Amino acid sequence: MATPLQFADIWSDVVAVRERSPLVYSITNLVVMNFNANALLALGASPVMAHAHEEVADMVGIAQALVLNIGTLDPYWIESMRLALLAASKRGLPVVLDPVGAGATPYRNRSIESILATASPTVVRGNGSEIMSVAGEHVKTRGVDSSAGASDALGAAQALVQRTQGVVCVSGETDHVLDAKRRWARLSNGHPWMTRITGVGCSASAIIGAFCAVQPDAWRATVSAMAFLGVVGELAAEKVMARGAGVGSMQMTLLDELQLLKASDFEPRLKLEVTQW
Repeated sequence: MATPLQFADIWSDVVAVRERSPLVYSITNLVVMNFNANALLALGASPVMAHAHEEVADMVGIAQALVLNIGTLDPYWIESMRLALLAASKRGLPVVLDPVGAGATPYRNRSIESILATASPTVVRGNGSEIMSVAGEHVKTRGVDSSAGASDALGAAQALVQRTQGVVCVSGETDHVLDAKRRWARLSNGHPWMTRITGVGCSASAIIGAFCAVQPDAWRATVSAMAFLGVVGELAAEKVMARGAGVGSMQMTLLDELQLLKASDFEPRLKLEVTQW
């Protein structure tokens, strides 16, 4: 039987992030640092970004979650991620890996494999083609955009779960969240405009980190995070479109909704289905 997950569970995780303000340590890419930090702050979490080898272990020592994002990778930063991952593994800290652009180049693929060989992350979140590539399937991404749908990657996600024994989240029109207990959540919230704003996907990974910091069940934390962001995106798009504005305005409205979304607006919109795989 699939684990029941009710709206009250998800909302209690939202409240926990807002009340406890977990410190989320990110080694992330240059393109999204500012937006990721603002998204975490709007959510109620506390961000820190650092990659110097000399301090990554100390940062892990004070954080409640670690997020690794390889978007603008280079050898120095990959080693920073490995050092941080080792420290987090020793501490039992939740780690979220975002394999941005997996499948785009051989170097990117080797870097991901180096990270996975260091220690298994708690959660891996990516789009369909990224998850397929990380799982070893031969698929090419278009830069950092997916060339495969989330549903195309379900077999790869299951294989990756078996390897990491953690949680795998495949983002797309429907988000899929799977874990080693064979729990499978499907979330159908969100809006296409979310894909037209740099950093929203990367922010999803950062937000998962914040939820993992306050909710020890990483599968539930990931579902809660993706559910919350999906509804935030829907509401932001609707409000922006209603006043005839576009994705530039939506970026700011997303931050507003991350901060201000109320349970009464969230609950009726939630589209969640939980089964076993």
